[in-house]
Amino acid sequence: MGNRLRSQRRGKGSFTFLATKKSRGQAKYVSLNAHQKESVLHGQVMELLTDRGRTGVLAKIVFEDNQEEMVVAAEGLQKGKHVEYGLEAEIAIGNVLPLKKIPEGCPIFAIERKAGDGGTLVLAAGLYALIMSKDSNKALVKLPSSKIVSLPVESRAMIGCCAGGGRQEKPLLKAGTRYHWMKSRRRHYPSIRGVAMNAFDHPFGGSQHHPGKSKSVSRHRPPGRKVGAIASKRTGRKKK
Repeated sequence: MGNRLRSQRRGKGSFTFLATKKSRGQAKYVSLNAHQKESVLHGQVMELLTDRGRTGVLAKIVFEDNQEEMVVAAEGLQKGKHVEYGLEAEIAIGNVLPLKKIPEGCPIFAIERKAGDGGTLVLAAGLYALIMSKDSNKALVKLPSSKIVSLPVESRAMIGCCAGGGRQEKPLLKAGTRYHWMKSRRRHYPSIRGVAMNAFDHPFGGSQHHPGKSKSVSRHRPPGRKVGAIASKRTGRKKK
C-alpha cells in the first residue's frame, strides 16, 4: 500500500500542521473603556519587536494607567514616541481613533470589525485601507484587496500604514533561507509536483508524468482527492 498523501493528513488536522507557539503574543488594542470613549488615553512606545510568523512589526506600548499592549506598529513609529488612543486623539501616525473621527481618504490599518475586538483587518506589512465615506452609523472602508466593507463608526483603527512594507525588496538568495522562513509559518517547503510522484503517492502520479485525467475536481472531494483545479470555473483551451 502506498504512502498517505500530505493533503490527506492536512485535511484531518493535527498538531503537526499548527503554527509554532514561539510568537511574541497576541497583537490587539487595549480594552475599550469609558475614558477612551470620552477623552484620550496617552501611551509611550517602549520597544519595537519582530514576530515569527508575522510580517508586520510589533510595538510594545505602556499607557498612563499602567496598561500594556502589543500592537502592530505603524510606519514611522519609533521607540520613545508618544501615542494617543480615544475620541479626542490627534490625527497623527500611530494614534488610534474611532472611524467617525477619522477624515475620509486617511490611510488606516488594524481596523476593528466591531468596536472593542482589538483590530482584525489589514495587519500585514505595508498594507493600509482608506475610508471612502461615512454616515451616522456606518463607514465604507476600501481594503487593500479593493473590496469595500461597511463597518460601524465606533470601530477603532490606527492612523498610517503597517510597518515593514519593504520586506519583499530583499531577496531570499538561497533555498535554505526560504526553508526556514516557511518553517516558521508551518508551511511545507519544498513542494513536489504531483506528476513527479508515483501513482500510489498522488492521483496525478505515474510514469507518463502527466495527470492522465481531468484536473477539475469538486470542492467537496475528500482530502487526498481534492487536488488540481478545485471547483474550476471553466475548462479547455481559450478561443483566440
